[in-house]
Amino acid sequence: MEDWKERLKAEYKELKERLDKLHKWNVKQEVTCRVQPCRMEKIEDDQNRHLCREQEEAMTRYLNILELRAEIYGIEL
Repeated sequence: MEDWKERLKAEYKELKERLDKLHKWNVKQEVTCRVQPCRMEKIEDDQNRHLCREQEEAMTRYLNILELRAEIYGIEL
């Protein structure tokens, strides 16, 4: 297999693992905030959660692009 195809597969695998971890963290934060709503939070914490959700969305879009490229070139991920 060509080098770029191997790199695409490796990049996909690494991104998927990181995205899964970030998604779990985001879900945990969401649940924690709903369970303990009365707690006064720092603005920085709220901003960080928002940025992590934005990051998850961007990573998901990127993962979808890699999947489409793999499909076009017949690469099994």
